[in-house]
Amino acid sequence: MKKVLFLALLSFAYVFAGLNVSDFQAYVDSLVPGSRLGLSVRSVKTGEELASIGDDKKFTPASTLKTLTTATALHYLPLDYEPKTFVSLDGTVENRTFVGTVTVRGQGDPNFSGRFYNDAFYVLNSMADSIKSLGVDSIRGLIVLDSSYYKGPWKADPEHWRKHFYDSWYGAEIAPLGFNDNCALLKIKPGKKEGDLVQVEILPDVGYIEIKNSLKTAVAPKTKKKRKKKLKWEYSLDPARSVVSLSGSFDIQSDSAQFVFPVRNPVLYFGAAFRYALKNRGVALTETPVEPDSNEVKIQKKFEFSAAPLLSLLDEINQKSQNYHAETLLRNLGAEQGGEGSVDGGRRMEKKFLAEIGIDTADFEVYDGSGLSFRNRLKLSSETKLLRHMARHPKASYYIASLASPGVGSGSKRMKDLKYPWLTRFKTGYIAEVHGLAGYIYTMDGDTLATAMYLNETGKNPDAVSKDVLDTLWLRLLNQANDNYASLMEMKSMWLEAENIGEFNERLEFFSGKLIGRPYLLGPMGESYLGDVDTKPLVYMDSVDCMTYLEHALAMALAPSPDSIFDIHQKIRYFDGQIDFSYRKHYLLADWVENGGFAKVLPQEGDTVIKRVLPKNDFFKAKKLPYLVNGAPAEDPTIDLRYLPYDKAVEQMSKPYEGPLLVLGIAFISKNAKVDAYHTGFVVCIPGEPPRVRHASSLKKKVVELPLVEYLKTSKGKLPGITLFSFFPPAK
Repeated sequence: MKKVLFLALLSFAYVFAGLNVSDFQAYVDSLVPGSRLGLSVRSVKTGEELASIGDDKKFTPASTLKTLTTATALHYLPLDYEPKTFVSLDGTVENRTFVGTVTVRGQGDPNFSGRFYNDAFYVLNSMADSIKSLGVDSIRGLIVLDSSYYKGPWKADPEHWRKHFYDSWYGAEIAPLGFNDNCALLKIKPGKKEGDLVQVEILPDVGYIEIKNSLKTAVAPKTKKKRKKKLKWEYSLDPARSVVSLSGSFDIQSDSAQFVFPVRNPVLYFGAAFRYALKNRGVALTETPVEPDSNEVKIQKKFEFSAAPLLSLLDEINQKSQNYHAETLLRNLGAEQGGEGSVDGGRRMEKKFLAEIGIDTADFEVYDGSGLSFRNRLKLSSETKLLRHMARHPKASYYIASLASPGVGSGSKRMKDLKYPWLTRFKTGYIAEVHGLAGYIYTMDGDTLATAMYLNETGKNPDAVSKDVLDTLWLRLLNQANDNYASLMEMKSMWLEAENIGEFNERLEFFSGKLIGRPYLLGPMGESYLGDVDTKPLVYMDSVDCMTYLEHALAMALAPSPDSIFDIHQKIRYFDGQIDFSYRKHYLLADWVENGGFAKVLPQEGDTVIKRVLPKNDFFKAKKLPYLVNGAPAEDPTIDLRYLPYDKAVEQMSKPYEGPLLVLGIAFISKNAKVDAYHTGFVVCIPGEPPRVRHASSLKKKVVELPLVEYLKTSKGKLPGITLFSFFPPAK
C-alpha cells in the first residue's frame, strides 16, 4: 500500500471527525504550537511502512527506548533467566557461631523490594534464615559485598542525565546489589507545639540514612484577607552521601507530608539492609577480622537467591516504565552476553541485535537503558521495524504482553474511554519537552500495525495537552483500522446466542431472522483503510443492503467460532479473502454464487438458460481500475444465466413446501443486460408453508419477511424470473 494512499484514507477519517488532517503537523501546531511531530506506521503482515511523518530526522524517544532494551534482553536471554544473588560462607562453626567470611555477590536483581512480596525484606530474611539453617545463630567475622558483576559508575549516565534526575526516585543509582529500588520514604509530621522540630520517620529504616532536621513546626500567619499563609519547607540531598537535610517551617495544622528519595551508594545501603535482616531473624553479628582455626571443621556453603524472573522484569519496565529495572537489565545483558556489566556492554548487545535483524545501528543513538538521557535519538521507521520484528519473534507473545494498554500500567489514565482496550498495546514515554507512544494497533483484517509517534520540542505547552494530542492521534489510527469494530462484536454476541444450534439450516434461519428489522442503507461497506476506491467499513451491522444482509448472516452461520467470523465474512465477500475492490465479488450470480465458493445455483423444473455478456471492463474502468483475470487484461465474460421464469416462479412458490427446514438464497433476475441480478435475499422453506422471502428492502427501508409469492406479485412486469441457490461451507 502506498504511503500517500494511507494518509489520504486517514484524511477521510479526520474530515469525518471535523478536522483538517492533510497536515498532521498543522493539527499538532493548533494545540501544541512549536512542537515537532514524528509518526511511523508499519504493517506487521507485509513489513511495508504505511505512513511516515518526519522520518528524515531523529527524535528523542524518552521511555519508549525501553522497547529496545527489553527486545534485546528477550532475544538473547532465556525465558527462565533470573538475576542471581549468592550468599557464600567460608569459615568454621563453633558453638552455633560461624567464624569467617560471609560474601554476598550480586548479579543485578532489582527486586529486593516490596514489588512482588508483602515485605521488602522478604529475600533478605530468606538469606538470614538460610544461614540459621546451618545451626548458626551468630556470626563473627566479615561481611563482604561483592559488586564486581558491574563495572561502575553507579550513576546511570553521569555524562548525559540532568543533575536533578539523581535527586529523584526515578534516577536512583544502579548497582548489582540493591534494596527497595535503592530508595526510601521519608514521612514528616508536625511537632507537638510551635517551635518544635518536626517528627521524621524513614521507611524502611535500616540505620543507613542520616537526617539533618532543622524543619520547625510553626503556626501559619493570616494575611490581610484573613487567609492562612502557606508555609514553605524544603529538603535537599547530599550529592555523595545518604544525608537528607530538612529546613523551613511546617504548618502545625498539617496532617503529614512524605516523599520518596534515592539513596547514595546502593551497595552500602544493601549491606545495611542485610545486617538489619540478620538481626531481625535472630542472627547476632560481630564484625571483626578473624584468622581461621585449623583445628575446627571447615565449612564452605553457597546459597542462591532470585526475587523475580525475566518476564516479571519486562512487565515492570514496559508497563510501569521503571527506569531502575531498565538500567539494571541493560547492565545484566552486558554482563551475561556482552562481556561487561555496564551501559557499554549492554549497548554492544543492542547494536548486535539491531544488525542481526537488518536495522541500521546508526538509526539508534543510545546512551542508557531507560530513555532518560536527552541525547538518545532514533529514527521512527527503524523503531517500527524493531516493533515489527518483535511481533514476529518466537517470543512475541511475551514481549507484547509486557506492554501497557488503556487502564494498565503507565496507560492506566491513557485512552481510558476506549471501548475495546485490547485493540492496542503501547509503551509510553515522557521527559521534559518530549512525549512518545510506541507499540501495536490490532486491525479488523487480522494485521497488526507497528506504530511509533513522538512529540519533541514541546516547550512550555502543558504536558497534559501533549499527551492528549498523542492519544487522540493514536486513537484515530486505531479507529480507522477498526472502523465499526462494534459491528464485529455484535456479530460475535449473536453467534454465542446460537452456540447450541448445530444444524446449518437452523443456524442460517436463526441469523437471517435476527436481522429482521435492521435498517436499510445502500452500499454501507467497503475496504476500510485497506483500499482507496471504497473506504467504508469492512463490517457494518448498523444497516445493511440486500447483499451485505446475506453476507453477514451467512458468515455467522458458517463460522465455527466467534473469532473466525471476520475471516469467513471476507472470504464470502472477496475472492481468496483478499480485501481489495478488484477482488470483491461484484456480480451476484457470476461472481458471488457460481465462482464464490459458498453457493451454487439450484436447478428448478421448468427453468431456462440465456447468455449474457457482463461489461466488467467498463465497470472497473469507471473506478479507474483495469479488469484482470489471473493478472492479465481480459475480455468481458459471457455467462449462462439460469433462472425460473416469472409465471412458473409464482406458480411454484404458491405451493406449501414439503421437506425439512431449508434456507436458500434467491437472485431476482434483472432486465438490464449489463447485470445478472438486481436484488437478493433468503428464501426460508418451512414444512407445510409456502416459501417466505427475507430481504433488505429499499422500499421498506429495513429487512423484512413476507411470503415469496406476495413479493413476486408486486414485481410483475419488471422481473424476468428468479434463481434459487443453495449454500455450503467452503472447501478446507
